[in-house]
Amino acid sequence: MACVLDAAIGDPRWFPHPVRWMGFLVDWYDRLVHRLFLSPAKQRMAGVLAAVALPAGAYAVGALLMWLGNSIDSLVGSAVAVVMAWTTLAVRDLFDHVVSVQRALQSVSLAEARSAVAKIVGRDTGEMDESDIVRATVETIAESTADGIIAPLFYLALGGAPLALAYKAVSTLDSMIGHLDDRYRWLGWASARLDDVANFIPARITALLLVLSAGIVSRSWPAMQRAWQIVLRDGARHPSPNSGHPEAAMAGALGVQLGGANRYDGVLVERPCLGDPVQPLTRAHIGMALRLMLWTSLTGVLLGMGWLLLVKG
Repeated sequence: MACVLDAAIGDPRWFPHPVRWMGFLVDWYDRLVHRLFLSPAKQRMAGVLAAVALPAGAYAVGALLMWLGNSIDSLVGSAVAVVMAWTTLAVRDLFDHVVSVQRALQSVSLAEARSAVAKIVGRDTGEMDESDIVRATVETIAESTADGIIAPLFYLALGGAPLALAYKAVSTLDSMIGHLDDRYRWLGWASARLDDVANFIPARITALLLVLSAGIVSRSWPAMQRAWQIVLRDGARHPSPNSGHPEAAMAGALGVQLGGANRYDGVLVERPCLGDPVQPLTRAHIGMALRLMLWTSLTGVLLGMGWLLLVKG
């Protein structure tokens, strides 16, 4: 039901989304810590506290809301669980953002396309050409399929809505403070490591499901074989211990090369290349990547349902 709700309405801005509240808390805590604690040791301790407190608090609030709902009626408890689970999923939101990039490219407006892709990537977009925009979008689809779809489904199946909310807290901390720059080197260290641990299994499940989806979409065993070979060869080449696996699977499934040079805050960063340039990246690959994302999401949902049926009878 949560997946149906996500597919139907996505992430409406009028809804008090838990991740936005988590973002407010992290932003407030970030400013407080940098005002009170300047030494690396104290900032690291503050970072460890944040990495423990926010996920634990998210889990506790989720469990409390479900308990309150069930104390009224089991249907109310189920409704509360569905709504909380819905907020952890991002299929529709990712789809809508990517489609906006597609439409901008189709209108031959690079400025509009750069503006659209800037909403889903952290790299500089001001000087991107069409190929850069396509690559950034495809890479984001692959990475977001892992941490925005399959990982929440994994934790929903494993521990229900409270555990999925705890995962979203980990992800929010990592996206906001889990950086290696001077401001967050110490404060965000624990959050970045916790995010690596939380995404270790989901990232690899995502890669496997993308390989399977490559076969479904292309109806071709060689496509699956190629994607799997690229995962084995290039999955560990990415600086992140997790992001490389779904990106390598996507590159292999599409027969393109991802990675390479990106700019972050004006600084050129060279990333290892993933996949082989069997064909050049074109705007058509965005649609292909979306189809792979949707099939991967569907198989992830079916696997989660199967797991729950198996465990709960």
